[in-house]
Order: sequence, then structure tokens, then C-alpha cells
Amino acid sequence: MTTKPLSILFLGSQMATGGAQKVLLDQASWFHAHGHKVTAAFFYDKEGLHQKWGAGLGFPLLDLKVVRAGKNVFEKIPGFIGGLFGLWKLLRCERFDVIETFTHDSNMLALPIAWLAGVPVRIATHHGIIDGFPRWREKIHAWMVNRGIANVLVAVSARTHQQALREGVRDGRIVVILNGISPVSVETVGRLEVRKEAGVGVDDLFLLSVGRLVYQKAHEVLVAAMPAVLKKFPNAKAGICGDGVLRPELEVQIQSLGLSDSVKLLGRWDSVAKFLASADVFVLPSRWEGLPIALLEAMSAGLPVVATNVEGVDEVILEGENGLLVPVENTGALADAILQLLADPQRLRRMGAAAKARVLELYTADRMCGQYLAVMLKRLPQ
Repeated sequence: MTTKPLSILFLGSQMATGGAQKVLLDQASWFHAHGHKVTAAFFYDKEGLHQKWGAGLGFPLLDLKVVRAGKNVFEKIPGFIGGLFGLWKLLRCERFDVIETFTHDSNMLALPIAWLAGVPVRIATHHGIIDGFPRWREKIHAWMVNRGIANVLVAVSARTHQQALREGVRDGRIVVILNGISPVSVETVGRLEVRKEAGVGVDDLFLLSVGRLVYQKAHEVLVAAMPAVLKKFPNAKAGICGDGVLRPELEVQIQSLGLSDSVKLLGRWDSVAKFLASADVFVLPSRWEGLPIALLEAMSAGLPVVATNVEGVDEVILEGENGLLVPVENTGALADAILQLLADPQRLRRMGAAAKARVLELYTADRMCGQYLAVMLKRLPQ
């Protein structure tokens, strides 16, 4: 441990509801609580969250306004340059000991500026496959890490580590630190009231999924699996917490399958703890992941999991012990796995208890942040 507090900047790409953003704020809060001088920043506020997120944090939360509204790209360029210059001034004035960035974009934009500004410890992170990220940008990102513009790249799972290697990052530049969370508290939640709010009856079987309504999360596969589930369990209900560009398509799918009473789009929530406390099974049908925070939170709430066998997830779920794994985009397999759990209440409860135990053992914020602190101290000039 260090005898003097560190000055740390945690920097992400956009203020928006998502796992990487939650990890950023959780880490910042942990380091702040442990006596370090913390600043959190994002390149831009995508969802108008700056004021809400900043209230009560106890440390500064900055919107660098690198991305601004404009009629065309030429109107946005001055704001982009001005925002990056603002980051340069912040780094020069605050004299941070450490900067940690949370996406490939923030890695590539912020860490060269931090290197030029003389920030001693520069930590890039890799949270999994990025949809539509071109190969040429992956090569630039790998070159930047390999040449020391980032002191180290933290991969959040073993398979994310393998993804970084495939992108060209040298193994010696990578450290694996598993994502961690503060366990979700469910004891004070009024289960019946929340179920009523979600359109779920007292005796219904409540399947919950959490995530942005985007292609990656594959919620349409869960919707497509529901008719088979309902044939055996007519009282099953599915709730999907999140919002995104695919909401209209999901609404059409739900309507066309006659599932309006059985599948509920619950919208975006700052905290999904109350829904986790009220659900029976957590379903994660994603096409790819890194190490999803929503999954860890669900398991910490004691929920058994049905999830796709993708990177990160396959490290957390022990097949048949704390959840069931199914192939990606396999509607039949997803329905069958859900039906297995619903048909065996004792197994469902046993898996839920095992899920909670695994998160408390391996995936806590204390463990995660302690390992990040060790990485920072190891690379801090003596």
C-alpha cells in the first residue's frame, strides 16, 4: 500500500447507462472512499446524466464536451479540438499520478495526451469485443499499448485477454483484473409492489433481462423463446430493463407474437436492484460480452442465470451449478434452459445461492480495486 494518496483521473467516452460507465464510477467511489484524490470525466454527456450522476459523489465529475451537437461534421470539429485541449489543460494543471481509461476510444484519444502531459501511470482497459470497431483502429490501439503510451492494458476477463492478443497487444503488456461489484442489497425491497409495477402477478414466474436494447444484447432471442416457455408455464412473464435503438423493433415483435401481456419492456433505470429482488431467473441472451456487470449484480442478488456461452460469461457461470449456458442465437436452447429451471424450484433456489456465493468470493469491488491499486503502485516512479 502507499503512504501518500494518489491523484487519479478515471476517464470514459460517454455518460450513458452501461456496464463500463458503472465500473468507472464504482472504481472512482472506492478510491475516493480509501483516501485518494479522485476525478471522474467523460468525453461527452450522451444521455443528459451529468447533473444526476454528479450529485452526492463527493468528487468532481466532468463533462469534457468533446462531442457536441452540430448540423455537420465541420461544425463539430472545433468542439472536438477544444474538448481535447481542455483535457490537456486538466492533465497539466492537476498533475495526476494515474489516468485510467475505460474504452478503446478513450484509450486512443486520452492516453497519448496523458503521455505528452507527463502523467506517470497510464492504464488502458479492454472490456470486450466492440461492435463495428475496424481492424485498422485495433492495430493503432495495439501499437499504442505496445509502445508504452499506455503502461499496461487491463483485460476484464480471460477471454478478453485473448481478444487483446488477437488484436496485436503483446502478452507482457496485459494484466487480467476481473470486473467486480458492490453486492446488490435486496432485503428492503417490497417484492409484491415491484412485481405489480412491472405487470407481474404474485404467483407469476418472473424472468428478468437487463441491458441496452441493441444488437449485442439479443433481446429478440428471449422474446422469440417466450412462446415455448408459455406453453408449459402460462404464468411466466419476462421483463427487459433497458432502452435503446431497437425498442421499436422489439415492440413490433412482442405485438406480432401476441406477447403483450407476457413480455414487458421496463425502460431504463438508474438502479435495477428492485427488479432483481423481485425476479426468479436472470436471462442474458447476448451475442458477445466482456464481463457483464448486469450478470454479476443479478448473481449477487441470488438469481440463477440462463446465459449465452460467450466471453466473460463462461468464466462466471459454472454450468449446472449456478446457471445454464446456451449457444448464441439459439432460441430453442434458450427456451429449454429456462424451462429446466422453472420446472425444478429446488434446483432454481440452489443455483441462486451458488450464484451469490461465487460473486461474493471472486467478483467484489474490493478485490477488483485492490488489484488496480497494486497495478498503479507497481508502475508509479519511486
